[in-house]
Amino acid sequence: MPIRSLLLLAATALAAPALATGPLQVTSQVMVEAKQRAADGSTRITLVPAARVVPGDRVVFTLAYRNTGAQPLADLVFDNPVPQGVAYRAPAPHSPVPELSVDGRHYGTLAQLGDAGPDAVTHVRWRLARPLAPGASGTFAFQAVLK
Repeated sequence: MPIRSLLLLAATALAAPALATGPLQVTSQVMVEAKQRAADGSTRITLVPAARVVPGDRVVFTLAYRNTGAQPLADLVFDNPVPQGVAYRAPAPHSPVPELSVDGRHYGTLAQLGDAGPDAVTHVRWRLARPLAPGASGTFAFQAVLK
């Protein structure tokens, strides 16, 4: 469905745009799982940029950040809205577990959300426990599926 593809990509661009001013640079990217056949006949799953997605496709939202300034940055919180038509599934491998919200105001673990479940998640949020040193960078990511 091309319209869903456009909505997904447009919503992601709004979720965490690159900051043009200030020492904190943030970029976001949406990747989709793609099956790739290896020379030995086995199948591998790789991540490729999400140019076109259809309902049922598994996607990974990645948020990359970097301190380009000369001073540490403290109390950083990264809040990534989950686009409509996308269902949160889990943190991506090697990414910290985020706080989740079903309303954009109250956050907690999936268990603390009660009966809402992962399909009701509207926001994914990470907090840096320590100040981000000059030149330091990192990434956060979560897995989702297109409804």
